Amino acid sequence: MTNFVTLDDFDHRLLERVRRNNLEPARVTAEAVGLSESAVLRRLRRLRAEGVIAADVAVIDPARVEPRIVLHVQVEMNTQDRKVMDDFQRAMKASPEVQGAWDVTGETDYLLTVAVRSMQDYEAFGIRELLPEKGVRGFKSMIVIREVVGFDPARAVLER
Repeated sequence: MTNFVTLDDFDHRLLERVRRNNLEPARVTAEAVGLSESAVLRRLRRLRAEGVIAADVAVIDPARVEPRIVLHVQVEMNTQDRKVMDDFQRAMKASPEVQGAWDVTGETDYLLTVAVRSMQDYEAFGIRELLPEKGVRGFKSMIVIREVVGFDPARAVLER
């Protein structure tokens, strides 16, 4: 069960700033949110320690690194057995092709985002990971033609 953290207005303003640029100097952030530099640093340390800020990461534009084929894959399991589901989730976390995986409602049990260099690589992924022996009844693949709206941490919404 998740323990929720109580955030005040300053915390929300800090989170809005670090979501856009977590490398912004504390003095600039302090000026923008109306706190001292030491208060900003103390609050950011607390937000990290409490898990509100889960990670400080760089968002990489894959189009600038190397060509990739991105697919969204709807996976239907043949059982809802907890061990089978847990094993499948562990396999998806360990698979380098899987860029994201969600346990979803409806006819589809999992939605995956998969990135591969070629269709042969995707075929190998499917043969390795999407097998009936691993609890998979079937899957549907959708190849991404172009990204319309990509992941943008600054677009994430924090409710107040």
